[in-house]
Amino acid sequence: MRILALDSSGLVASVAVAETDGKEEQLIAEYTVNYKKTHSQTLLPMLDEVAKMTELDMESVDAIAVAAGPGSFTGLRIGSATAKGLGLALNKPLIAVPTLEGLAYNLCGTQAVVCPVMDARRGQVYTGIYEFQGNELITLEGQMAIAIEELGQRLLKYDRRIVFLGDGVPVFREILTDQLLAGKDISFAPCNMNRQRAASVAALGIRYYRDGKFESAAEHEPDYLRVSQAERERRERRRQLQDEASY
Repeated sequence: MRILALDSSGLVASVAVAETDGKEEQLIAEYTVNYKKTHSQTLLPMLDEVAKMTELDMESVDAIAVAAGPGSFTGLRIGSATAKGLGLALNKPLIAVPTLEGLAYNLCGTQAVVCPVMDARRGQVYTGIYEFQGNELITLEGQMAIAIEELGQRLLKYDRRIVFLGDGVPVFREILTDQLLAGKDISFAPCNMNRQRAASVAALGIRYYRDGKFESAAEHEPDYLRVSQAERERRERRRQLQDEASY
């Protein structure tokens, strides 16, 4: 089984190829960039470079795993469109890997509670709470968009070390350590583990594919978890127009 994985759900763009013979899993390639360019500039050239460097025949890919959200609305749309285009062209299924599960899987095997946090703006985070049983990722609390204060309250009930990762850490680290979870045993993932990696999406993709958790390219839609600011503004304008019309 060979899985091509894409992640453009946050600031990082990442492409990976992993495969398994049913016994051993192997990461063939990973290309990850966390820089100032847009995903529309980087994702396809990165995919092309990975294919060239590994002499990858795209027809040999069994499925395409993609970080399916939540995350950056633009990033998710680019990743989704790229995965859908490949899936349709190659007639391959897509594996929608929840972004926060992919992030959590960076810390596979840890004994700590794993809490990925992505900055959702306006004092909120995209987050979930996870643990590992061996190499199996267990969801304690699924993906959600909540205020950082509410996340702190939810984490107080866990009586073991909590490790954080994700682009929300630089934004909320101080409030977590000094206020919300002061006195708790918490830590933060190092730089090689603290952002999205397509290798983790690929590894989870292998497991989801085995479990039958895949869909057609035509069926796939990203999971934004909440409406975009543009959609909120449209709804507000519509409400205002309706209010004006009622007078």
